[in-house]
Amino acid sequence: LTQPELTELRSQLDYLLEKGFIRPSTSPFAAPILFTPKKDGGLRICIDYRALNRRTIKSRYPIPCADDLLDQIRGARFFSKIDLRGGYHQIRVFADDCHKTAFRTRYGSYEYTVMPFGLTNAPSTFQLTMNDVFRDLLDKCVIVYLDDILIYSKTQEQHLKDLEQCEFQKLEFLGHVVGADGIKIDPKKITTIRDWKPPTNLQELQSFLGFANYVRRFIPNMAGITGPLTDLLRKGTLFEWGERQQTAFDELRFFLTSPPVLRIADPSRPFEVLTDASDFAIGAILLQDFGDGLQPIAYESRKLQAAERNYPVHDKEMLAIVNAFKVWRCYLTGADVTVRTDHKSLQYLRAQLNLNPRQIRWLDFLESNFHYTITYKRGANNIADALTRPSAHLASIIVAKSNPLLTGLFTHGYTTNPFFTRNLHQQATTAKGPYFLKAGTDRIWVPAYRLLRELLIQEVHDSNLSGHFGVDKTQKLLHCFYYWPDSASDVQRYVSACPICQRMKSSRQRPAGLLQPLEPPQRPWQHVTMDFVTGLPTTETGNDAVLIVVDRLTKMAHFAPCHTTITAEDTAKLFISTVVHLHGVPSAIISDRDPKFTSKFWQETWAHYGTRLQFSSAYHPQTDGQIERTNQTMEQLIRTNCPDPARWEEFLPMLEFPTTMPHLLRLLTCRFS
Repeated sequence: LTQPELTELRSQLDYLLEKGFIRPSTSPFAAPILFTPKKDGGLRICIDYRALNRRTIKSRYPIPCADDLLDQIRGARFFSKIDLRGGYHQIRVFADDCHKTAFRTRYGSYEYTVMPFGLTNAPSTFQLTMNDVFRDLLDKCVIVYLDDILIYSKTQEQHLKDLEQCEFQKLEFLGHVVGADGIKIDPKKITTIRDWKPPTNLQELQSFLGFANYVRRFIPNMAGITGPLTDLLRKGTLFEWGERQQTAFDELRFFLTSPPVLRIADPSRPFEVLTDASDFAIGAILLQDFGDGLQPIAYESRKLQAAERNYPVHDKEMLAIVNAFKVWRCYLTGADVTVRTDHKSLQYLRAQLNLNPRQIRWLDFLESNFHYTITYKRGANNIADALTRPSAHLASIIVAKSNPLLTGLFTHGYTTNPFFTRNLHQQATTAKGPYFLKAGTDRIWVPAYRLLRELLIQEVHDSNLSGHFGVDKTQKLLHCFYYWPDSASDVQRYVSACPICQRMKSSRQRPAGLLQPLEPPQRPWQHVTMDFVTGLPTTETGNDAVLIVVDRLTKMAHFAPCHTTITAEDTAKLFISTVVHLHGVPSAIISDRDPKFTSKFWQETWAHYGTRLQFSSAYHPQTDGQIERTNQTMEQLIRTNCPDPARWEEFLPMLEFPTTMPHLLRLLTCRFS
């Protein structure tokens, strides 16, 4: 220890001994000590109880969520805060457990008689005590977070009754500044962020992201901005700090040092939710009108998971709405909510009939929990767009000379995007001429304007100096000058549709073979197609699959329950008992390349009967499209007609007729009707 630390150690030991908070100890426990700086510049003794904490049974008493506590102060104008001095020391340690708190110093070993800082159950124990003390006042005029107590009132007279001490219109609480005008990030923390150095290892990055996540409700496009940073947290990823990471770090730090003021939600007023989705993220803004226009309550955004990135655009936009309602459920339940989206078809969501199972689940969640309406708002006017589009690196703004048409499109794209409008106004204050935001060091950020992006791709692909290169070379050339998210997809689409490339370039692929149509059958059950549907719930008889056989002429189907592990021999017996004994031996059987159908037993069995076996191409089920469609119909009938999924086998015989009936009606319909 340094001399100042030794002096502080002696001083604090004397104080704790005088108060009776510690006593000399001969305990076999001996935790080490260290010092951390206080806000006032002093030193605080910290004891490393990690070894003791690993062996302690954890208390599950909940610690309040800071966001939930801040929501309680809506409508208040006067505040007072009490920060308990040595709050943990107000609770005594059970006499038989004092020896476990022992710690060693240069001046000997000591043990606590009161609850020390650093014990794993100390926060839960203290929160439990404080909640018991203030139980009658909680969420009425008092909120408690560990040793921070906030008293809030709507009027000065009421506040004097709640607390006959000093009152403030603004004060610091839980790392925020709360007041009648809303909630802001503590300016002291903004100073810390401004001086934060780029992380050099994984631990420093986790520390920075942990702080940013604590105030994520203030940050538009949190998911998009932190994407390059969170990618480094993936298991097995090497920590390499490059240009993309530095850009994301600078931009996140920019938003953290100039955060908006968030209003406190008023449950008596209607809410508005603005949502948007992109190929990699979804975002939303929660707003309310307090008489001075719509004001933000909170921002929300997150990255899409790998499977979610494969959703169609309609589902991504709907997922953004569902995610917003899940995150802000505490606000939106029981309130009138207007959802604004730039995907027009979602405003007719309730009237749509052909919904997939995922959309049905989402719609059921919304309809059963919320009162909402969905309206359409054009993307150019939707400020939620900025939540899902990665913004440009704000290191510099350059003046560029370009084609007048392109310059006009850049201007239009920038002025219709709130993010660009705000930052161009803030930073481009002295230079003259057209302004372009730079992405990184030497690439111009292109706004979300389709015509502009197509013209830029045309410039690098179609010009005489470009040579109509393929997708990869065109993409690399484009990245030398311009940047926008998912430009690779735009390049792929443009190059694949280029008429000159289609006419002039020779194909590098093997020529496709001739189509081989299936021979049309001449009588019922002459040609059949068959397949297995697996993965069904196991029934009492142990069956979890269905063998489906369809006549190619009449479309009549037979369903035979079986088990997934059925052998080729048992499949042959099942086919004979289900089809052959009713309709005779077919001339041809069409199936996929299941090992049972390609086995020697199966082939020799049907060779004996003179039946021709035909197989669909690998990874090309369209060959056997009739059976694939019947599979879907049968699965749908099971879902809609079986109240108990485990009893599907009992209903299976009754499902053959509704499967065949539509085809019979088509055959009986007059061609002129």
